[in-house]
Amino acid sequence: MNNFNVSKMMSFFLGVIGLVIVSCSLFLFFFDKTYLFEWVFFSMNGMDMSLVFLFDWMSLLFFSVVLIISSSVLYYSYYYMEGEVYMTRFIMLVLLFVLSMVLVILSPSFISILLGWDGLGLVSYCLVIYYQNYKSFSAGMLTVLSNRIGDVGLLIAIGWLMSFGSWNFYSLECFNMFNVWVIICVLVAGLTKSAQMPFSAWLPAAMAAPTPVSALVHSSTLVTAGVYLLIRFSHLLEPFIMIKKILFFLAMFTMFLAGLGANFEMDLKKIVALSTLSQLGLMMSMVALGNELFAFFHLITHALFKALLFLCAGKIIHMMNGNQDIRLMGGLLVSLPLSLVLLNSANFSLCGFPFMAGFYSKDLILELVAYSNLNLFMVGVLYISTLLTCMYSFRLSWYLSGKSYDGAALLSVEDNEKGYTSPMMVLFIGALFGGAAFSWVLFETPPVIILSAPFKLMPGVLIAMGAIMGISALYNMGELKPVKPIERGFVSSMWFMPALSTQYLIKTPLVLGDTVVLYSDKTWGEYFGGQGIMKYFSFIGRHIQNWQRNSVKVFILLFLTWFFVLFYMM
Repeated sequence: MNNFNVSKMMSFFLGVIGLVIVSCSLFLFFFDKTYLFEWVFFSMNGMDMSLVFLFDWMSLLFFSVVLIISSSVLYYSYYYMEGEVYMTRFIMLVLLFVLSMVLVILSPSFISILLGWDGLGLVSYCLVIYYQNYKSFSAGMLTVLSNRIGDVGLLIAIGWLMSFGSWNFYSLECFNMFNVWVIICVLVAGLTKSAQMPFSAWLPAAMAAPTPVSALVHSSTLVTAGVYLLIRFSHLLEPFIMIKKILFFLAMFTMFLAGLGANFEMDLKKIVALSTLSQLGLMMSMVALGNELFAFFHLITHALFKALLFLCAGKIIHMMNGNQDIRLMGGLLVSLPLSLVLLNSANFSLCGFPFMAGFYSKDLILELVAYSNLNLFMVGVLYISTLLTCMYSFRLSWYLSGKSYDGAALLSVEDNEKGYTSPMMVLFIGALFGGAAFSWVLFETPPVIILSAPFKLMPGVLIAMGAIMGISALYNMGELKPVKPIERGFVSSMWFMPALSTQYLIKTPLVLGDTVVLYSDKTWGEYFGGQGIMKYFSFIGRHIQNWQRNSVKVFILLFLTWFFVLFYMM
């Protein structure tokens, strides 16, 4: 069986299962049912080592979205990675990734969550280093080591939970001081996996992976696992006001930092990755404010249009002979009209354009923040971050369609390949109608927030201002004007965070350690340590061997020596 048949078969299989699970989720939602399956396979001293699965409407709905996106990505992957020698290995890695995400989604037990959590980290590392070069290896190490911090947090939480006699998170309902440490550990795990401050450097670096992997990882699986985990634990955050405030501050700071960096970035995939980082900050802020349902609503809609955005970006990069610099693109309205229309639709949904998928969740979140009891500074940061989102979205659309093509001569650019367009059209339906459909399903009555006219019109004003400011800034700056080093090094790199997360953080300890090794272990340490002792015993050994060669002179000398010693003693 060739790679195409395997990819197509697995895509069809995941798609059918995803549609079935959507119907099961709706059944559980409308009839308010929850099923818990537990298999205890080891028990000792009152502790049960068990495999637990929790089936409710939230877990099954998220599970179905993951399967539908995975189905589209697998079908898309064969055409995008045409000619790949190890295509079967790639498909197996993607399926392992989906399996790990299923364990995280369906399990309320820390043991099962840790299996899926470690599986996500390990498989993501294998996918990031899939193209074996130094850049991929560096990005993979940054990704796996950053996520390992969260794994350690979960391991510590498992140790704390032994005092409760259970590793299931519903055993934490009782309030005591142990809950504080468990929640802190879970919070660290969620922050690392969802790339919140100060662990944001790994997400743009993970763009070294193939584009289909980015579409799967940065839309509905790896980066949203931390948000989903905190949504599940959100009821336990209620007594800890200070932890919620810290989480909200980190989420707002991440959103602002990612939006500011995306406006100075020229790499197409990194712009989309930074937009993912910005939206993750928005979801985390809703969890911190105690509105986990709105955070889950935005998580689902974001998964649909962000996967579409990545697939469109991958199609454009593929047709541009691997070029990812948006300054060398343009004129795609003629050469790739369908891909550009789908990309702009995902972009508008990201901005919260009226009646797109992102509008129903993002507009609702902005109104809720304006209605909540927050200080003016944090509300202003949220609005500025949303403005920056609109700016880089319209900036990206203008670079791809509003300017002329500045790249090299292309042999063939076409937009009629069904292997690309079919999964993109499936996700386009979700990006167009998913927000309205999920808003009708998740909320019994349409959520209407009563605000004054300026706050009610603020989302639309931000979209218009973002479009005007983004395009006018491009015209004033000029297309080919070089960007200043301070802008590229400071703003675009998220305030030197990748450098601080990697070489600059460990350079001084490494240099100090090398100096200590040079002046202690390799010099005086060797002279008085291993090498010196070896030379001393070798010297003694050589003289002892000279005494042991059965020389008559030596025997007579020894005999006379002992004779005089005994004579002197007597």
